[in-house]
Amino acid sequence: MQLGAFSISLPVKDLQASMAFYEKLGFHRFGGDGEHYAIMKNGRALVGLFQGMFKEHILTFNPGWDEDANTLPEFTDVRQIKERLKAQGLEVLQEAGEDSGPGSFVVVDPDGNPVLIDQHV
Repeated sequence: MQLGAFSISLPVKDLQASMAFYEKLGFHRFGGDGEHYAIMKNGRALVGLFQGMFKEHILTFNPGWDEDANTLPEFTDVRQIKERLKAQGLEVLQEAGEDSGPGSFVVVDPDGNPVLIDQHV
């Protein structure tokens, strides 16, 4: 099962201050609108900064993408991942997506940490 690119998504109080902090650590803005959210990148490391969008840290995986948001030639579709996890007894939350293409869902680890599986292709 290939989960794709990994990032951590962080809720922030002041997006500009958070972006400036991560820039000092060597990150640059790779994506996002820069007003509500920003995806920061340093090598293969990705940190999503989200102002006013959610309350907790989220581990994020993007099936079908590498760390540069390039579409992978082969990957495990988000729906296959979801069904496999359901078959293993995990509760799946916040399902979105049709029969193909983009889709997402959330599972929560034993310590309450949300894990977002978010396919964009």
